[in-house]
Amino acid sequence: MEIIKYPSREEWPLLLTRPALNVSMLFDTVRPVLNEVRAEGDAAVRRYEEKFDNVTLSDLQVSEEEINEAKNLVSDELQQAIRTAKGNIEKFHASQRFTGQKVETTTGVTCWQKAVAIEKVGLYIPGGTAPLFSTVLMLAVPARIAGCKEVVLCTPPDKDGRVHPAILFAAEVAGVNKIFKIGGIQAIAAMAYGTESVPKVYKIFGPGNQYVTAAKQLVSLKDVAIDMPAGPSEVEVIADEKANPDFIAADFLSQAEHGVDSQAILVTTSEYIVDKVVRAIEDQLEKLSRKEITEKSLSHSRIIVLDNEQEVIDFTNQYAPEHLIIQMENYSDVAEKVENAGSVFMGAYTPESAGDYASGTNHTLPTNGYAKAYSGVNLDSFIKKITFQEITSEGIRNLGGAIQTMAANELLDAHRNAVTVRLKTL
Repeated sequence: MEIIKYPSREEWPLLLTRPALNVSMLFDTVRPVLNEVRAEGDAAVRRYEEKFDNVTLSDLQVSEEEINEAKNLVSDELQQAIRTAKGNIEKFHASQRFTGQKVETTTGVTCWQKAVAIEKVGLYIPGGTAPLFSTVLMLAVPARIAGCKEVVLCTPPDKDGRVHPAILFAAEVAGVNKIFKIGGIQAIAAMAYGTESVPKVYKIFGPGNQYVTAAKQLVSLKDVAIDMPAGPSEVEVIADEKANPDFIAADFLSQAEHGVDSQAILVTTSEYIVDKVVRAIEDQLEKLSRKEITEKSLSHSRIIVLDNEQEVIDFTNQYAPEHLIIQMENYSDVAEKVENAGSVFMGAYTPESAGDYASGTNHTLPTNGYAKAYSGVNLDSFIKKITFQEITSEGIRNLGGAIQTMAANELLDAHRNAVTVRLKTL
């Protein structure tokens, strides 16, 4: 782990880099899989499940029997935790409902918007090194609140052709319509194009490895919308000399254990806490079950000491972290100055893992600096807004002249005439 003290602003661009691979390099690998699934449907999906997930499947869809069986395999404690998280996620996202207002822009001219759910959405839930049942809640709960009619979920099965019971339980609790045992590129292709078993959806959500990310980017060019560009998970912690080193280390490691390409950064104005944080990281690391993964992540993580608070804020807004934790005495003041971040965790007792699981906010967030332009998943992600307008005879009389003048100056005579023929009847 690098420790950089008082770098000049000219050195910042290098410190802002992530360990992410340019996924466009994977397009030539991903494209043939997409094309074969589009052409051959379920047959291609089964072939690639055998190749990539080492499993031979007779049925791609999870059965009702498997879903019911999963309930008995999930402990009562975890079931209750999932329901608690679901309730908080539901409460927070329900508060985001759009209420359109009719606006009279000119006398006789009324305009408004209506929020309409995207009818069919697809959710991708990675299997990989950990069953991300929490992501099921983060995506399916707002989809249901929005009113999406069909919510389809794809997730890779294990070598026995089974999906982790916690994923199945969370999917049922959250109201998913159909669950499929499909992972990777082939899952994205199946949802983007549709197969004999998998319905075509209009928008795909969810994280994944670099191949999944590349597949999402390719299908989004013309076939389906996606939630956002995505990369490896990341956290930035801002801390002052009064911050608790054990808390900082815990937050650092909780992000680093996501994967070998995850990144954690501590930015501080206090040299005093650096050694304390390093020791706390070393102590806590020894107790982690995912120590090997976490160590690899720490190899491209950093502690950066800057001159003053303004530099910390400027660096943060340039880095645009997926997760930003502010452990400073004046954390509210600092938070007000944050312009680029996916999700902000304020104060010593607000760990990033709260947002990952159960506080109610969404953990599907922009990474790799995309927080400069993208929001995390929210209720609006599952909604499209349709605009309406209604013009009375008085309205077209009041506004018609402006429309005619503008159309004439753009040399669009038919546009001008659409108003003229109406004005002649008044």
